Amino acid sequence: MSNLRGNEECNARIYCGRDSGRRKVLFVTSEFEDFVKVGGLGEVSSALPRALLRWCDVRVLLPGYRQVMAQGKIDIVGRCDSSADLPPCDLGKLQTADGLVVYILICPELYDREGSPHGDLKNRDWSDNDVRFARLGLAAAELAAGRADPDWAADMLHVNDWPSALAPAYLAWRGENIPSILTIHNLAYQGLFPRESLVRIGAPESSYRINGLEFYDHVSFLKAGVFYATHVTTVSETYAREITHPEFGCGLDGLLRTRAHENRLTGILNGIDESWDPLRCQHISTPFEAGDWKGKRANADMIREEFGLAVSRGPLFSLVARLVHQKGIDLVISAAESIVSAGGQIVVLGKGEGHLETSMQNIASRFSDSVGVKIGFDEATSRRIFAGSDFALMPSRFEPCGLGQMYAQRFGSLPIGHNTGGLAETIEDGKTGSLFRRASMEGLMGAVCRAFSTFASKRQLNKMRLHAMARRFDWQHPATSYDSLYQRVIGNRLRVVTRADETLVPNPSP
Repeated sequence: MSNLRGNEECNARIYCGRDSGRRKVLFVTSEFEDFVKVGGLGEVSSALPRALLRWCDVRVLLPGYRQVMAQGKIDIVGRCDSSADLPPCDLGKLQTADGLVVYILICPELYDREGSPHGDLKNRDWSDNDVRFARLGLAAAELAAGRADPDWAADMLHVNDWPSALAPAYLAWRGENIPSILTIHNLAYQGLFPRESLVRIGAPESSYRINGLEFYDHVSFLKAGVFYATHVTTVSETYAREITHPEFGCGLDGLLRTRAHENRLTGILNGIDESWDPLRCQHISTPFEAGDWKGKRANADMIREEFGLAVSRGPLFSLVARLVHQKGIDLVISAAESIVSAGGQIVVLGKGEGHLETSMQNIASRFSDSVGVKIGFDEATSRRIFAGSDFALMPSRFEPCGLGQMYAQRFGSLPIGHNTGGLAETIEDGKTGSLFRRASMEGLMGAVCRAFSTFASKRQLNKMRLHAMARRFDWQHPATSYDSLYQRVIGNRLRVVTRADETLVPNPSP
């Protein structure tokens, strides 16, 4: 018996990155707020790995975009060879001021471009995004397996959304027995490419099937991740349930139901960082704390001035979001005239679909004293808006997690949200904000009317503000949940079988 246990421990050490100490986790992302951010993924990718450092040796991998390469000295620690149409690339490494190790995939022909991580300055997707992000996925698999940085290998691969979702597939195709987790931040974005991409990305022909990465005659990077990853997570428990139904499943509900039945689908709510504190935030005009409603009013006056609105004692509504159909922007556009007629004002910050941007600007032109719109995004302005507004509009048709409602509550702005996804889990209806059941004009206006009634009762308004500002959405609980999941997935992924050659074989019941 002692020899058996000794062999098991030896094999476990070989598997776990040749070190039985802290779990080694490679966190792969297409956005990282320190260097480049498009949306919430960038914020999560910056905050969650840092929160996990308490338990794990977490390292981040992201592409070497132009914005990333401008960060300063990057040490070259390895190289990834070409494969199919994926060009060779160098693997760089740097360390942030607070000690987080970040690997950079250096390939100028793929990533050194003017624009965003996914598209050009006109918001058009790059035509070679299949190659760009397959290159990221393959590099992640090689790094996790210890084939890119000779001094480090991972016990766990954690990938995020479609841009890195091919990494678990590459592990499987190359016979690497490393457990992986795919976190779905938004199922609607799946990374769909024509069948011809199969050859370009070096995927085996046998993978192009329903039990693989084929999705309605396309190659789906996200489906590949869902199919090949050891475990799938989403960013709220409610969204994890919703995506197993056709209404929210975006065509993948059947596969996701299977993962749920296998106990391989988990919802873990995101957090926000500690800088969202109105008493210490450096971006707002007047720092304030719960109960300091004069400070809150001073910020309201400042944001009205910034957006060119008239002086008013009515409620100030805010909309800070991507201007896309998912976010229910059309509902806000339809409701704007009624809000203004009732004595309210609206400030809008965001960018997205051209027709929605134009419609928002037209509303602002019609009601220039009451509606202010800035097309674009910067965090400082968003913080000033949350600090100054009384209510935050979040009528998303679906919302995997949402961070805006958390920011709003911390800054005393009561969120008005559709009862879906993370909004349902983080807004306490009638206590820290308002929820409405149907994503419709009638549903939104019902909640807006409740907001006007709340605003008319200073006692009720202040009571709800106090409750909202007392909420804490830090990363401690999510990080603890992820660490527990890492332990479970690593522990369940393999069963050690002692044989003459002392090999490790997969556990068929992840």
